Amino acid sequence: MTERNPNDPDWVETAKSEISGMAKEGLSHPSTKPVLTGAAIGAVAGALLPVVSLPLGLIAGAGYAFYTRIKK
Repeated sequence: MTERNPNDPDWVETAKSEISGMAKEGLSHPSTKPVLTGAAIGAVAGALLPVVSLPLGLIAGAGYAFYTRIKK
């Protein structure tokens, strides 16, 4: 088991600061455009796939894009 560095921010705190920054800065925030692109791709996939609905695809696409942004 590896020990966590106490100076590393928690992923929840990172997510909260990213969401807060996206809400305050809008499209000028560096994470907003990739997350919106992921949402659009997910919505198209949701519209094309018979099992997945459009809103579910949109949420999944935005969530995946946001996760890849905060993972870095």
